[in-house]
Amino acid sequence: MFLKQPMMRKVLYALTPIYLFALYMYGINLVILSIFVFLSGILTEFIMEKAKMKKQTKVSEAVLVTCMLMVLSLPPLVSPAVAVIGTVFAVLFGKMVYGGFGRNIFNPAIVGRLFLYITFANQMTMGFVKPGNWGIDALSAATPLALMRSGETVSFFDMFFGNRAGSFGEAPTFLIIIGAVYLIITKTASWRIITSTFLSGFLLASILYASGVGAALDPITSIMGGSFLFVTVFMATDPVSAPKKNTSHFIYGFIIGITAILVRTFSLFPEGTSFAILTANTFAALIDLMISSKKKVKS
Repeated sequence: MFLKQPMMRKVLYALTPIYLFALYMYGINLVILSIFVFLSGILTEFIMEKAKMKKQTKVSEAVLVTCMLMVLSLPPLVSPAVAVIGTVFAVLFGKMVYGGFGRNIFNPAIVGRLFLYITFANQMTMGFVKPGNWGIDALSAATPLALMRSGETVSFFDMFFGNRAGSFGEAPTFLIIIGAVYLIITKTASWRIITSTFLSGFLLASILYASGVGAALDPITSIMGGSFLFVTVFMATDPVSAPKKNTSHFIYGFIIGITAILVRTFSLFPEGTSFAILTANTFAALIDLMISSKKKVKS
C-alpha cells in the first residue's frame, strides 16, 4: 500500500523519540489525536491517488511524515475535529493539488498548521497544558512565548529538557538536537539550512534584544522557547519544498531565520516560524534560479 521512501523513513526515525517523549508527558490524548490525524491523512492521499485511475494505488511514506509533523505541532488540548480538518487541508491543498509527492511547492505540514493557526486561533493559541499533567490543567495564557513576554521565566534546564508548555513536539530541545544530528549524518537533512536558519535567527534576536525593542525576547528564549528549533530541523529541511542547490540553502535558511524573528517581534502572532517557512518556500525555486544565473555569468 505504501510507496517505499527511505529518506522519509529516516525522518520518522528521528521524530519517534520526540513522539515517545510527548506520550510520556501528555498521555493518551496524543494517541487519540494521532489516530485521527494518521487515518485522515492516509485516506485523503489514497482517495486522490485512486482518482488517477492507476492499476495500483499506493500512498507515499511522505504522508506519514506529514501526519507525524501535524500531530507533534498541535497543542495538547486541540480537538480531534480540528486536527482532522488541518490534516486533510495539509495533504489535499499542500500536496495533492500539485500532483502529489515531489511536485508540491509548499511544505504540507506547514500549510496545514498555518491553516489551523488562522482559522482556529483559539484552540491553536490557548490549547496548552503543563507537561506531566496528562492534559488536565490548562494554562491561562495564550502561548508559551506570550507567557514569557508577560514576565514569566522558564529556566534553561526546563527548556532544554522539555519541561515547559508548548505543542506536543516542540519542547524537548535535547531530542530535537539529537534528531538533527541523525538527519545530518544520514544526509537526510541539509546542515546548511539548519545552521543558517539557527544562526540568522539567533543573531537578529540578539540585536533586537540588545537594542531594547519592547517585544523582543532574549536570544536563548527566542530559539528554545517556541517551535523555532523543531520547525527548523524537521520542516525547513523538507527536500521537496526547499531549494535544490547547496549555495541556495544558506540564503533559504537566512530568509527563514530572519522572517521568523521579525514576525514574532513585530506582529500579533507570537509564533512566526510557520509563516517564515511558507515565505521561504515561495522563493525556493527563484533562489535556485538566481544562483544558476550567477554561475553562468561567471563562466
